[in-house]
Amino acid sequence: MKIIRVIARLNVGGPAKHVVWLTKGLSAPQFDSLLIAGRVPPGEDDMGYFATERGVTPIFVPEMSREISLKDALTIWKLYRLFRGEQPDIVHTHTAKAGTVGRLAGLLYRWLTPSALLGRPRPCRFVHTYHGHIFHSYYGPAKTRFFLTIEKILARLATDRIVVISEQQRREINEEFAVGRPGQFAVIPLGLDTGVYAHWQERRNIFRDELEANANDILVGIVGRLTEIKNHELFLQAAALFKKQFASGPAPRRVRFVVIGDGRLRNQLERHAAGYGLVNDVIFVGSRRDPENFYPALDIVALTSRNEGTPLTLIEAMANARPVISTAVGGVVDLLGPLVRTPTGRDGARVSVSAESNPAFQICERGIRVRPGDARGFAAALAYLLSDSALRREIGERGLQFVTQQYSTERLLRDIKSLYADLLQR
Repeated sequence: MKIIRVIARLNVGGPAKHVVWLTKGLSAPQFDSLLIAGRVPPGEDDMGYFATERGVTPIFVPEMSREISLKDALTIWKLYRLFRGEQPDIVHTHTAKAGTVGRLAGLLYRWLTPSALLGRPRPCRFVHTYHGHIFHSYYGPAKTRFFLTIEKILARLATDRIVVISEQQRREINEEFAVGRPGQFAVIPLGLDTGVYAHWQERRNIFRDELEANANDILVGIVGRLTEIKNHELFLQAAALFKKQFASGPAPRRVRFVVIGDGRLRNQLERHAAGYGLVNDVIFVGSRRDPENFYPALDIVALTSRNEGTPLTLIEAMANARPVISTAVGGVVDLLGPLVRTPTGRDGARVSVSAESNPAFQICERGIRVRPGDARGFAAALAYLLSDSALRREIGERGLQFVTQQYSTERLLRDIKSLYADLLQR
């Protein structure tokens, strides 16, 4: 089975790891897989090393970029030429831009053949995976409507299967935004190499020692690109509110906020941290290539995004038994699980916490969720979780069990193999 996988760029994030795992896992003798990627633009960290370390050598199309440009026509033509040369059974695109140019090139490949005049296009199937979507919080109304219209057309004309990574994402894309037909969708959660995080307890102090954190320090970390959609500004606002309203009392434990990742907003965010009076409380450590070391060092992992698919950072945090707090966006809702009605209270008693009794935040089976954009709610959730070590331990243990059972790369590969086999049989 010949598979061509297309992604816009191998920048830092879950999609880059995802396509590398799939390309590596679906290899000879049963599969012949090829990964095509665009170039990572200046200002973004390149994860090409992740592919190299796993023996995956992508073909780069330098004209393929995130933004719309006249180079897109050349990208489509180059992809079409690659498809003609490789003659794939399946073309699988990932992320919005690669999904657009890849499927347009696929239309050319499928129909620009003499046999198409007899109603026999080239026998190739097209799959697109939404790791997230751009239907809100990325662009203005006009641009968003334009992109949404394109997605609806491509779903109808150039897509055999639409893969989403959570049920919540399927509801948003298909039911709320009316992209695709219900029968086109397959829900296939992400996968990761959980073995990397085995024995995380033994590595807890590696990163903490770098930060000169003692055993009593609490480290609250956020992991991700420093871009608008990740909304690190909310993280800083919540840290400032926490420091002002909750970090008091006799001999409180020191709470430090750790920002792991880089991007074009770093200088701006550092200025804002200083403006909030957080110079001694927030540490910007830049990009790291050792998640197996920095996740165990954190006591709580936070996510403040405006829009997400299913964030790999939360899955990786759970793989290290770390409790998480996140804005309730996209697949986060499914990842954190149902509301817990009887969590352990601060005094050890069992208390009832629900959306009605505590609208600031909701305690779920595998984490705490907060309304998007609610800095006060985020600070309150953080204070609550910090006050209850038993709850932190319970959430971490449930998250670890859930990820181990549901998010392995082995399960991901089985699901994708089944999807491809079903497509070719049809």
